[in-house]
Amino acid sequence: MWVWAEGLAPWLLGLLGGLAITFLNTVGALLVFLWPRPSARALNVMLGFAAGVMLTASFTSLILPGIREGGLLPVTVGLALGAAFLSVTDRVVPHLHLERGREGIHGERIRAVWLFILAITLHNMPEGLAVGVGMGSGHLAQGVQLVLAIGLQNIPEGLAVAASALAAGMGSTFYAGVVGIRAGLVEIPLALVGALAVEMARPLLPYAMGFAAGAMLYVISDEIIPETHRQGRERLATWGFLAGAVVMLVLDVALA
Repeated sequence: MWVWAEGLAPWLLGLLGGLAITFLNTVGALLVFLWPRPSARALNVMLGFAAGVMLTASFTSLILPGIREGGLLPVTVGLALGAAFLSVTDRVVPHLHLERGREGIHGERIRAVWLFILAITLHNMPEGLAVGVGMGSGHLAQGVQLVLAIGLQNIPEGLAVAASALAAGMGSTFYAGVVGIRAGLVEIPLALVGALAVEMARPLLPYAMGFAAGAMLYVISDEIIPETHRQGRERLATWGFLAGAVVMLVLDVALA
């Protein structure tokens, strides 16, 4: 099925994957013009869906293929390093959560909108890295699964970011769309970095797959689930989570 990609360099596959998921994030962000003020319940379902896709993709497209590639130990080491990296970054980089306020090193001179973009950028980093590692790994089926899964969840996620920026009074609808687009752009260079890393050092592949999965799992547990379980809306978010997991499982079977 993936004969068309056999002659392409891993770094190019990673770049194409990054462009694809960023494009779908842009589509989601531009939906704010059609649905400028989705309800808090709708946003929680969207984010729950994104979490379900990310969790399932972490296992089906990164952890399990990584174990088949290099064994359990390197994947486990990568998981720990990926989660630790996100934890340190979350503590150090100044950013703003609309619900929880400012986190990281204080940066009073940084505008709130930039702190918000930094928060979403931290969230998107593992996604871009995961796509790059998946596409550059040589396992095209898993790589394409990751692109479709991350891209699919980027649509509601892009809308959620843009709508949240608009609701927080960060500017007009147009500017909120720009905020949503800009926060997803980090996925392109990180996808390229992930693909180049596994291309230049093939033995690092199981570590890289574990690292990307660990980073995504950290974001799910530390950011998305707590955000969607506030104010008694956890049941709807849970159904969104389960829907995302099912969609990813269907993709995994259909594209195997």
